[in-house]
Amino acid sequence: MRHARRPAFRPARLGLADLVRLGGTGLRTRPLRVFLSALGIAIGVAAMTAVVGISSSSRAEVDRLLDELGTNMLKVAPGETATGQQAKLPHETVPMIRRIGPVRQVASAGAVPDAAVYRNEHIPEGRTNSVGVAAAGPDLLPTTGAEIRLGRWLSTATDRYPAVVLGAKAAQRLDAYTPGTRLRLGGEWFALVGVLRPVPLAPELDETALVGWDAARTYLGFDGHPTTVYVRAADDRVKSVWNVLSATANPATPGAVLVSRPSDALAAREATESALTGLLLGLGGVALLVGGVGVGNTMVISVLERRPEIGLRRALGATSGQIRGQFVAESLLLSVLGGLGGTLLGTLITAAYATARGWPTEVPPWASGVAIGTTLAIGALAGLYPALRAGRLPPTEALTSS
Repeated sequence: MRHARRPAFRPARLGLADLVRLGGTGLRTRPLRVFLSALGIAIGVAAMTAVVGISSSSRAEVDRLLDELGTNMLKVAPGETATGQQAKLPHETVPMIRRIGPVRQVASAGAVPDAAVYRNEHIPEGRTNSVGVAAAGPDLLPTTGAEIRLGRWLSTATDRYPAVVLGAKAAQRLDAYTPGTRLRLGGEWFALVGVLRPVPLAPELDETALVGWDAARTYLGFDGHPTTVYVRAADDRVKSVWNVLSATANPATPGAVLVSRPSDALAAREATESALTGLLLGLGGVALLVGGVGVGNTMVISVLERRPEIGLRRALGATSGQIRGQFVAESLLLSVLGGLGGTLLGTLITAAYATARGWPTEVPPWASGVAIGTTLAIGALAGLYPALRAGRLPPTEALTSS
């Protein structure tokens, strides 16, 4: 009599949800080890995310400043003559530049090299805190985009009187913020009438005490020659104005005139910071690699400790592929936990730093995507060897091991 043939045994298939559930169960049994391993990944991801976020926030701040202050300002300053001596701009420089058609605004400042600034008469001579003195006109504020923080700006009413406005750093160094405070400039007493906010396109004003043009002549012996001229041109004519500024500012010796575009300095700073960002990203990548090694080490130890569990599952019908899938899933989950935690931490670090500097917070979406993708790749590689090792364990050997 022929016996009925038994159907071939087919192991149950594990879906993606089953693998995730199995991987999560393996991680929950060793929470401290999981936390420490995920922390290594999180530190690397946080470092990379923060570097990208801070760099992007810095660029966003530069773009915001350029949008707000414009890129159409040019700066004219005297250079050196053919004999190597310091050149001077003519007294008529400003009215001559004003005749250029595309020029919209012109303002000048004239350094007073022999005048020093002191908080009071008890300060020893020479201890000026590197604060310079310059003559300025009423048009300087709108032309440079400067803003008053405290008090008011110089006007035609105060131009001939001993009144002074301090730049942001000058006020900090002199510890003078209250309008009406008396300051000693060039041996004369001046009254503080205002304090400026930092001027991004004219940072030299931050360290300067500014007085009226006529007051500088009367009290400080100013010779009336401008040392810096700020020019605002039509946005689409900046290049053409640049080409004629030297000859217009000093027709006698145009080669002794320096013309620059302050917005280019901001762009150059951004390029320098981009180079530094690449270096810091490399360091973050090394930290991420070290975290991946930690995940691989954790998974190898997990395989060694769970040999009886592996043997039991094999004896109950689990295939080698299912065992491998379980451990790869654990490694991926461990890396994803670290990646998500690191992305959140890096974003918080970026937000805190940007807020402290007064920048807009900007973390590019691609940075988070790259961080998660990188952690998944590291998790898969870190868990591959332990998974293969677990899948090759014979059931009898795994069950009899302690």
